[in-house]
Amino acid sequence: MSTPLISLARDWQDANTLALPVALAPWILEPASLTARLKRHCQNFRLQVLQEYSAVLPEFLQPLLPDTTTAQVREVILWCNDMPCVYAQSWLPEQTITTLRPLADLGERPLGDYIFQHQSLHRGTIEAAQLDVMLTQLNIAARCYVRRSVFQLEGQPLLVAEAFLPDISKLEATL
Repeated sequence: MSTPLISLARDWQDANTLALPVALAPWILEPASLTARLKRHCQNFRLQVLQEYSAVLPEFLQPLLPDTTTAQVREVILWCNDMPCVYAQSWLPEQTITTLRPLADLGERPLGDYIFQHQSLHRGTIEAAQLDVMLTQLNIAARCYVRRSVFQLEGQPLLVAEAFLPDISKLEATL
């Protein structure tokens, strides 16, 4: 059984109450699709699936996804102009996938492209933290800001966490 490349076990706080770096704040606080925002700020966008597997929900995530024991975990890198800008980790409970079948077969399609097209989408509080990111396959070892939110789509929960990798600052500088 696989485990996430990055652990989300952290002390999370409401992102609106944190003193965020000026260059990252618009990205972290983005209420709409981060994927859409990235696409607007780069000429060449792509998604790379790192791993996708079924996992037992860790104890620290149980308060966010109650009544869930197992979930489909999807870990991806969002690339802009050939730079790895965002690492994303999503937790999709079995019941969510049963209700929303297209989520089971996203392939290289961004999750944001699917969920943000639905009127029934509700996003919970955007929380933020800092964590040490170690992605050896990309030669990345850095302390990064990460945000997470629980979404409700057609009454079904899903958790999305996004780590802002160092190259996002290069992208921001090109605006």
